[in-house]
Amino acid sequence: MIKVVVIKFKSGGKLYYFAPKAGEEYKRNMPVIVETSKGVEYAWVAYPEKEIDESEITPPLKSVVRIATQKDTEFYESCLAKKPETMDICRKKIIELGLDMKLVDCEYAFDGSKIVFFFTSAGRVDFRELVRALAAAFHNRIELRQVGTRDETKYLGGIAPCGRVCCCAGNMPEFKKVSIKMAKNQGLSLNPGKISGLCGRLMCCLSYENDYYAEAFKQVPKIGSEASAADGTGTVIAVNMLKMTAKLRITDNAGNVAYRDYNVSDLRFKKPVQNPAPEDKEDDESDGFPADTAENNTRADSGEKNGKNFKKNKNKPRGAHGAENAAPGAPRNNNNNNNNNNNKRQNDGADKKPSANVFDSSSIF
Repeated sequence: MIKVVVIKFKSGGKLYYFAPKAGEEYKRNMPVIVETSKGVEYAWVAYPEKEIDESEITPPLKSVVRIATQKDTEFYESCLAKKPETMDICRKKIIELGLDMKLVDCEYAFDGSKIVFFFTSAGRVDFRELVRALAAAFHNRIELRQVGTRDETKYLGGIAPCGRVCCCAGNMPEFKKVSIKMAKNQGLSLNPGKISGLCGRLMCCLSYENDYYAEAFKQVPKIGSEASAADGTGTVIAVNMLKMTAKLRITDNAGNVAYRDYNVSDLRFKKPVQNPAPEDKEDDESDGFPADTAENNTRADSGEKNGKNFKKNKNKPRGAHGAENAAPGAPRNNNNNNNNNNNKRQNDGADKKPSANVFDSSSIF
């Protein structure tokens, strides 16, 4: 076991472990100065010292430099005060250069070494001219990072359809994976307007009760199936997952129809019944990257093809039924291969989502 201090860099942000400084006592929400891979940063104590297993730590474990002084706090607040003017200047430069991008937020490094701008865009943007213009305007190192729509909502905040502050901006340290399967499990309307948040993606809260509903699906009869009760047999027309009840339509010998509610425990029906909906593609934030995970970002001027693996599968059989069914000595149809390659080039990137777009002004001076 090892003692750590849990640190957060922004309200509702991701939590990190740091080694406490010997002889100092920490309290919740206390401002501190910590050492990171990007330099020293201003942060807050989310949870005072606690003991965790060493396997939970990703080495190297950085340390808390000191408890923030009044001078540290004043400098941090002065950086926050400059943000509106800084963002206005950046927006004007974006308009002047005619770039298709939306500025979301900016951050000053605590040591004053650089300014980081966060933006969203439908695709990749060549903003090297923008970086030069901003570097000349602020006389500082400039870094631009492209983030996704969920990250934008996390930065800006807002009121969700439930009337509360968005989960991502208020109480969610990091994004969880959400899929349409979760809405199906809960029997919700699949109307996008009903299950989408301010970001236009599936609401994060769909994952909160998914485990319960996924298990409840295994205990209730399937809608449209037959179920037997003490007073008759009927067709299941509705189920209530929370009350664990089912409504049956029962028709007697005279043709009379009755609708009755029963506890699931009082019914006899075929098991196993309806399992959770088939696995759907998770609505993960694949078109943007969290601002605090620079490792996920790629250089805008790099020659990488979005990290995809283009290696050929040498073991893949040729022909529709494998190599053993191909005619011996049959010549290859180069025309078909060329046509396939041309179609592949035309369609290549049609379904690609924008990758992270990061650029550092230090590489152009």
